[in-house]
Amino acid sequence: MGQTRVDLRHLLEDLRDAYPGSLEETMLTEIVANSLDSGAGTVRMQVDTVAATLTVVDDGSGMRRRELTRYHDLATSTKTRGKGIGFAGVGVKLGLLICREVVTETRSGTARLATAWSLNGRHKAPWHWLAEPPGAVGERGTAVRLHLSDPLSPLLDIGFLDTVIRRHYEPLLDPALAAILTPLYPRGIGFEVNGQRLTHEPDVAGERADLLVRLSRRRKPSAVGWLQRAASTLPEDRRGLAVSTYGKVIKRGWDWLGVSPAQANQIGGLIEAPGLAECLTLNKGDFIRTGTRGSIYLAYRRAIQEAVVRQLADWGDAHDPDKSEQRRAARPVERDLENVLINLADDFPMLASLVEKRLGGQRRLPMGGAGGGVKDATVLG
Repeated sequence: MGQTRVDLRHLLEDLRDAYPGSLEETMLTEIVANSLDSGAGTVRMQVDTVAATLTVVDDGSGMRRRELTRYHDLATSTKTRGKGIGFAGVGVKLGLLICREVVTETRSGTARLATAWSLNGRHKAPWHWLAEPPGAVGERGTAVRLHLSDPLSPLLDIGFLDTVIRRHYEPLLDPALAAILTPLYPRGIGFEVNGQRLTHEPDVAGERADLLVRLSRRRKPSAVGWLQRAASTLPEDRRGLAVSTYGKVIKRGWDWLGVSPAQANQIGGLIEAPGLAECLTLNKGDFIRTGTRGSIYLAYRRAIQEAVVRQLADWGDAHDPDKSEQRRAARPVERDLENVLINLADDFPMLASLVEKRLGGQRRLPMGGAGGGVKDATVLG
């Protein structure tokens, strides 16, 4: 009798590739997301460069024995679409790719439990109970200790941790968004890196305007944020409008909004919409665009778009979003078609004549035409 085998490493690598950021960035972001889902008020990160470990400790609800057992099943999740901002303990599971061992300690009630987990080859990921928990957790919560294989891992860089937390959880550090986030996190949220508490960074020089979005004629805002026009060019990761839900940034830039300001490099902002949590995909990395939840997302998007366009008009940067929105919506399709044609060119001589090869193995598909479209696309061959 045969037996089905699962290549766990390949499964984890596919999971890793589903996220746009680096593996280390995704791991930290998702570990923190699960801490927030557990009702934590403080998330502490402790780096030990000598031992090559990163420990993330929260004071959330912790896990019971049955929950901790399921936590080690790569194909199981207690998460539900439309609830929370974390997904299936994915941060820890991805950690198996770059860690010698992952130690998880949790306390819920009087029980204190701990396990050690590792990836052994391609097909085995053994874990076992620890008789003596490390003692990183206080009265309640969960601690994850990553024993990293690479002593030069970015996860051992305090500056990297600081940057990732600010990039993905900026709303939780911004006092301007406290009113809309306090009902979600009554205890407040604090982040610490090696004992240093993270605080909100001051705004860059320029103009700032508040954004308030109300849906269905509600008195209370459904989304709150701000838009800023800087006096000089912003760093690339600060340009455009970031949209968050429950304090976690999901999208950033102008493409998702379908707006293209004339001074796009100098304008940035942030808007928090708690109601969008129910529109998140199962992995909590994007928004659903179909069905009932998709309709909710599109309604929010349209309302936010209108608020942004009005503010841009006040700044003398008025744009009709419809044309740019249509153009931006077409770009991913164009890129997909270009890549398909380039990949098929080796097998179909008639297509090969359309592809220009460059030194270094690069190939491009000339894309001419009116309307200011993409003139050419370059990919690595």
